[in-house]
Amino acid sequence: MPYEKFRILESSGVPLEIENVDTDQIIPARFLKATERKDFGKNLFRDWRYDQDNTPKKDFILNSKTYNGKILVAGKNFGSGSSREHAVWAIYDYGFRCVISSFFADIFKNNCLNIGVLPVQISAEFLKLIFNSIKKSPSVKLKVNLIDQEVSISGNSRKEKFEINPYKKENMINGFDDIDYLLNMKSEIKNFANKKPF
Repeated sequence: MPYEKFRILESSGVPLEIENVDTDQIIPARFLKATERKDFGKNLFRDWRYDQDNTPKKDFILNSKTYNGKILVAGKNFGSGSSREHAVWAIYDYGFRCVISSFFADIFKNNCLNIGVLPVQISAEFLKLIFNSIKKSPSVKLKVNLIDQEVSISGNSRKEKFEINPYKKENMINGFDDIDYLLNMKSEIKNFANKKPF
């Protein structure tokens, strides 16, 4: 399915300053029965967001009215654990379009790129600066420029580059997943097949 095109995102950030967040914490296993990519956002960080009686936990960051935005700023080693795509479905469905961290689990990072969430890996030092900037001013804007592969903080001269696979970058810019990419090349594939001797 096509996703939102991603070029430049300017948004405030939601700080989740916790390290080693695994996919079971992002979306608990009991919510993996659904196969359609919808309604997962309501269970994002379910056990951290709600008590057993479904009362929102006041001290959890997603329940705070102070922080909002399309960028989740996470601690080191985000997305470890099982390879479930549902974790990224939940992040996307909740409304996040980018996750910034100093380190991502490889499978989670690839799932993000396949599902329309940009995983931006930066240095631990720059991540700390972002956390401090958000604490000081929750409405501070972060700018994630996929074209130039650069992250910046409003009102701060510091910027930092990030890496991304060129193919995945092109897909993010166009809002494609792997199947969309192939479908977009349908005519080229057909022409190639017609010219191929059998």
